[in-house]
Amino acid sequence: MKRKVTVFTVFALLLLLTACKAVPKNEYTKYTDSFFDTFNTVTVVVGYAKSEDEFNTYFEQIHEDFQVLHKLYDKYNNYAGINNIKTINDHAGVKPVKVDKPIIDLIVFSKEWHGKTRGLTNIAFGSVLEIWHDYRIEGIDNPQNAELPPMEILQNATTHTDMDKVIVDIENSTVYLADSHMRLDVGAIAKGYATEIVAKEISQAGMTSGIISSGGNVRAIGKPLDGMRQRWGIGVQDPNSSILSDDQNLDVVFITDASVVNSGDYQRYYKVGNQLFHHLIDPETLMPATHYRAVTVVTENSGVADFLSTELFLLPYEESHRLVEGLDGVEAIWVMPNGKVESTDGMKKIMRSYGASDR
Repeated sequence: MKRKVTVFTVFALLLLLTACKAVPKNEYTKYTDSFFDTFNTVTVVVGYAKSEDEFNTYFEQIHEDFQVLHKLYDKYNNYAGINNIKTINDHAGVKPVKVDKPIIDLIVFSKEWHGKTRGLTNIAFGSVLEIWHDYRIEGIDNPQNAELPPMEILQNATTHTDMDKVIVDIENSTVYLADSHMRLDVGAIAKGYATEIVAKEISQAGMTSGIISSGGNVRAIGKPLDGMRQRWGIGVQDPNSSILSDDQNLDVVFITDASVVNSGDYQRYYKVGNQLFHHLIDPETLMPATHYRAVTVVTENSGVADFLSTELFLLPYEESHRLVEGLDGVEAIWVMPNGKVESTDGMKKIMRSYGASDR
């Protein structure tokens, strides 16, 4: 159900000094709506608009754009008339697959950032992640039978994860996997990358103030048009909080025209005995990474933030911190296994716990 909140700008001091003047009414109203049929998560849209019809127009476009990108980046399902990530995987070692530009752009982006970093975030790692996925689903569905994938099977799968064998022909808009056992998995990047595409398109369509929150990916457009705030306050989830907790936030960061993306060990996992095994797999150990409980990244581009939140989670702290320090416009928070919180200096400037606010 839609929720509408009317916001009035009231300047108390101004009223005292100029009581004869009427207080102007804010021409923008805040609206909220959501959908749950893309990227296996709830997507919430918040926007300031001059009318409900205007907001609904933006919301419908956002929803439609997400539906298109969800189908293109899906590795599990086929769709009539669409070549997607699953189509590419199905033709591995057989022939190049002609795909739409958003797939070409995502793969080129992923290869570029793979080269800019240690390359632990690898869209060609699907053969390994597929094994973990199957064991995780079985462990969730049948907890009494939950077990770990045999290391021998995982090690064999790593021989089919060479990013150089992902061949992109930009001119002909094709993708070819030169290894017949290779599988693409864009799960570490696709949601944030899609959110960035949608945010840019809806901005071009006229939306000047809003938030798109797709799972752990938050993209802010402009500033809140409530006549008071200059920045959006975005909660950073506490990995130790219960879903029933009144306050699940570790902290709040304040942003304008930027993205906040989080990766953590509490998002997708299963248990073997009493031990939790999450979905962020270290390609060097082939086991879930254990450096942190969570990593949060703030930067302008949601696709970059999504990629880096995974990459930073997979790196030991000193290397992870050094990577962020070497990138312009990127800030991060690391939550250690013992609960200690580390932040970049730039992040501290926008964190509530260090005195930042929405003003």
